[in-house]
Parts: sequence; C-alpha cells; structure tokens
Amino acid sequence: MKNTYTNRVMKQIFKISYLSILVAILYACGGSEAANDKLAELQKLKDQQKELEQQIAELEEELIETGIIKVKVANTVLVTELNMKPQPFDHKIDVRGAVSSRKNVIVSAEAMGKIQSIYVKEGQKVSRGKLLAQLDADVLRNSILEVKTQLELATTIYDRQASLWEQNIGTEVQYLQAKNNKESLENKLKTLKSQLNQYNVYAPFDGVIDDVPVRVGEMAQPGMPLFRVVSQREMYISADVSEAFLGRFTEGQKVEVYFPSMDKTVLSVIQAVGQVIKKENRTFNIEVSLPRVDFPVKPNQVVVLNMTDYHNEEALIVPTKLIQTDSKGSYVYELVKNGDTTKANKVYISPGVTYNQQTEVVGGLAAGQTIAFEGYRDLAQGVIVTVRK
Repeated sequence: MKNTYTNRVMKQIFKISYLSILVAILYACGGSEAANDKLAELQKLKDQQKELEQQIAELEEELIETGIIKVKVANTVLVTELNMKPQPFDHKIDVRGAVSSRKNVIVSAEAMGKIQSIYVKEGQKVSRGKLLAQLDADVLRNSILEVKTQLELATTIYDRQASLWEQNIGTEVQYLQAKNNKESLENKLKTLKSQLNQYNVYAPFDGVIDDVPVRVGEMAQPGMPLFRVVSQREMYISADVSEAFLGRFTEGQKVEVYFPSMDKTVLSVIQAVGQVIKKENRTFNIEVSLPRVDFPVKPNQVVVLNMTDYHNEEALIVPTKLIQTDSKGSYVYELVKNGDTTKANKVYISPGVTYNQQTEVVGGLAAGQTIAFEGYRDLAQGVIVTVRK
C-alpha cells in the first residue's frame, strides 16, 4: 500500500513540474494582462511541490525505519563530528590603560626669589639630595653674617658673666640675661640658616630630569614648576574599567599587557582594584604591576590590558558558527546512531558566553553527545549522514 502511495505522490510531482514549465512558457508567450494570475498559480504549484516533497521525506523515513527500503549512501550528507566534553573556557575583555609612575613629580622652590644658578639639564640622571638650582638669597646671607657677629659678642659676655657668677660676683639676673641673649641669637641663626636652605632646590629621589621649564634670571615662587623628576623604579599600569565588570577582577589575577607602540606583550598581575565608582564616567580603577621589560617604557605610554572576566573550568564549548536559529530558538545538529544508520537530529540549546569564535553551551547538550561539524549547513531534521573519520 505504501509503494502505491509513493508512486501516486511521484506522479503528482511530475504533473506539477510539467504544469510549472507550461505556465512559464505561457507567461513568456502570453500578454501582460494575465501575468499576475499566472505568477500566483505558479507560486501555488510550487507550494504544493514543497508539501509533497516533505511528505515523501517523511514516508521514506518511515520505510527506512521499518526496513522496507534501504538507505542509499549516495543520497547521504557527508559530515565530520565533534564530541562534547568539558574543558576550560575563558571570556576576556580588552581595556585601554596607561603607564604611570609613583615618582613622577614637579619640583618647585620653597621660597620666592630670582633664579641664580641651574646645575642640571634635561635627561640628566640625579641622585636624591642633589642640588638642582639656587635662588638669589644675598639679603638672607647678610642677615646671617650680622647675627653671627652679634652671637660672638653675646657668647663672650655670657662666658664672662658665667665665670663671675661661679665666684658669686654679680647678680643672678645679669647671668640669666646674658644666657638668654646668647641662646636667642643661636636660635635665630638656626632659623636663618633653615630659611637659606629654602632658596636651594634639591632632587627628592633618584631619577632623571625630564623637563626644565625655567631659565636663570627668572623669578621663582612656591608652587611654580622648576623641574620634572621621573623615576622608572616605581612605575605601574593604570586603567579605568566600566562598572559593568564590577566584582569580576581580583588582586593577583593574571593579565596580558600589550604595548602597541612597541608591538610587545608581557604577562603581569593585578596589584590593586579600586573600591570607588567615578561619577564622571562610571568606572573604577585597576592597577597592574609593570614587570621588568627589555624595551623602553615611559610614563603615560598607552597599553592594552587583556583581562579574563569569566572562567569555567568544565564548560561545553561549540564553534559559534555551528549554532543556527529558527522561530523556536538556537540549535545544533546532533548525530544519532540507529543501527547502521546515522541521522541528524535538531537539538535546541541555550548559548552562554561567546569569545574568540567559541560559545559556551549552558543548556541542551550534555557531555558525550556528538554534533555535526563540517557539512552542518547541508543538514535538515532527519537527514541521513555519513561521518567522515
């Protein structure tokens, strides 16, 4: 009975094909007024043809399952298979950052005065405490000489008064006045010398003179930039990360650091994660330590941080291109064996995170299942396949 039904279906398809060709000929030869009707009739016949082809496919599938007809290998789709097994999966993001230094400072004078001497130049290495410049302090030096002279006299008077006091000659008030005058001048001299030191500008740490924006003869005042001193010993990388990634990074986490200007990549770790969200751009700060490198690195140099924001040690991963969609959702083709026959079975899945053309599957697949890889685009539900080894 099934063979009779199949023959009847095939005859119907032949008739439809014949009618389609006939309609096309009539359309080519006929007038334009009947064109729309003929096109509609043609579309109707094509729809019937699709429906019949679907019926044939279903009927053949039933006949194959019952063993009435055998599979023709020539009509199968050649595919390769992909075995599902848990494996590590990472999702990473790229964040732009910059090299920073904890010892990149502007040095200024502590007092106001004319710049008398500059002892360094740009690019020169300096050690901590090195004299960089001197301001004009002649007035203060003259005051120091005057106080020194007064101190010499006060010291002489005190020594004599103390000697007399030891012999019980003179009054205690005379002795105390002489002592107070001497000590007062000593303290004044210390203060003046300390003020004189403010007219000298010293290097705050070991480093390199990066900039000297002033010249001899110019006036300097507290807060005015005189030198920029930079040290490469305490440099690090700073980057602002969107608050959308809050809680995904921790101290000690590994990071790939790419220097675009040098086309170099080094490995490092996160050394600090900011705890405050910046109002102006809704980001938080991350600091990454700068390892020793064999190429020049300067403060404010641009870098790109490649950081892992998601990790699953046992994930089921499929190439993203294998995932197709229809009205019901996302799916892949599972390869199901039934005796000597292998068929494609549509399996709906729940895709997770995608990275580097790989997608984590969080639902719909289990370890041990086999899905179609090469040749997946030629598959349909129930299609018989031949697996290429």
